[in-house]
Amino acid sequence: MTARRRLFAVTAAGLLGLSGLAGCSPGSGSATGGTTTLRLGYFPNVTHAVPLVGIGTGRYAKALGSGTTLEPTSFNAGPDAVTALLSGSIDAAYVGPNPTVNAWAQSHGSAVEVIAGAASGGAALVVDKKITSWSDLKGADIATPQLGNTQDVSARYFLAKHGLSTTKSGGGDVHIKPMANGDAVTAYKSGAIDGAWIPEPYASQIAGAGGHVLVDERSLWPGGTFVVTDLLVRKDFAKAHPDVVTRLLRGQVQTVDYLKKQPAAAQRVVSQQIGTVSGKPLDLALVRQAWPKIEFTNDPLATTLIAGAKHAESVDLLDPVDLDGIYQLDPLNEVLKAAGEPTVSAGTP
Repeated sequence: MTARRRLFAVTAAGLLGLSGLAGCSPGSGSATGGTTTLRLGYFPNVTHAVPLVGIGTGRYAKALGSGTTLEPTSFNAGPDAVTALLSGSIDAAYVGPNPTVNAWAQSHGSAVEVIAGAASGGAALVVDKKITSWSDLKGADIATPQLGNTQDVSARYFLAKHGLSTTKSGGGDVHIKPMANGDAVTAYKSGAIDGAWIPEPYASQIAGAGGHVLVDERSLWPGGTFVVTDLLVRKDFAKAHPDVVTRLLRGQVQTVDYLKKQPAAAQRVVSQQIGTVSGKPLDLALVRQAWPKIEFTNDPLATTLIAGAKHAESVDLLDPVDLDGIYQLDPLNEVLKAAGEPTVSAGTP
């Protein structure tokens, strides 16, 4: 069994005939009394400030208009959101690049497409202060959000680049322990792990609990930019409801502009929206601490997604995959042109 099939066997077993199942799923872009439902996935992370603020300020609902009902659903990490997308449980989702590529690979390019970027940066390896170098990581227990998610692939790839082995079962020189982000913070505080390769605000939470940033992932990428969040949509939904996709993108472009022009107000919304999911607003000081480490952008930073796919292949989490056609940026570029903003490119897979 190939590496990718080993990793996604459970998901794939339930997703035969992906496109057909998704198109027939109850409520998928359903029109009742002239109203379409858009089911949108996102994570309660600061790296997902675009959907958090778009939802929290009502910008998405306003852009979508009275003919579309927005149903947001939160996930811990990309693989779970991808499973929901491919099964037809949701119509679009903000996810990281590696789950994006996995969704494309599982469906052989038939089920999903990237329609926008959302964020760059905002991930780090945060560890106990006794660990001061890559070599000190040998024998350490390090958490990632989920096997095969964006930070998990980054951790395994860059550890390997520094001569440190990992295995899917938690063996090797560095013991990778996938777990929910909030659980990783708790595990670090209890001494159960030595650190985590994790997105914001959880990286800042671990640092605030006595850890320190050993590696800001921006330092590992040319120019310090890499896609950490993009917007993925099911092809059948986009084909059936192109107007809804365009309006969602219009809401995103307006939200990114707001994030850049009104950061203090946007930070308060992020804190409140994470509280809506978790039951307790995130400490505003943590949001402010994480904010400068993230760039919010409509650009999907396509070349870095392609590089990330190569990283996943090199650590045996993905078979070689042809990414030609994964981007459909025409609707976004039309919205950007109308807003007087520069258009973006899909790069060259």
